[in-house]
Amino acid sequence: MDAMIDELLTIRQMCEAFSVTPRTLRFYETKELLDPIREGQRRLYTRRDRGRLTLILRGKRFGFSLEQIRQLLALYDEEQGHEAQHREAYAIGRERLADMQRQRAELDEAIAELQHQLALCEEKLAEFERDARR
Repeated sequence: MDAMIDELLTIRQMCEAFSVTPRTLRFYETKELLDPIREGQRRLYTRRDRGRLTLILRGKRFGFSLEQIRQLLALYDEEQGHEAQHREAYAIGRERLADMQRQRAELDEAIAELQHQLALCEEKLAEFERDARR
């Protein structure tokens, strides 16, 4: 039991370790992504919770929805074997990467268009200045 207590973290320790707020941890708990041990009002987080939070934060950084993160976490809770888990995680990751690449292409196009419009505007402003000096 002492070894188990050594690996339990309080909400404050989790916040410090992962640079998140208590509100964030409670939010993930309400979404059933984390399931800390409850001792009255106190929450204790296990090694499993820390692993899950690592995956949650990574998923959020990659732009996964909470539902996609839930699906990925469920893969690691099931007894399907590591190959099936990795295949599903790979498929979900490839889909997200394709979405991100599509978004980047759209953003690159919008940036180029805005740069072009700004260049036209600069030319027009320079023209106005020349006309004002005459």
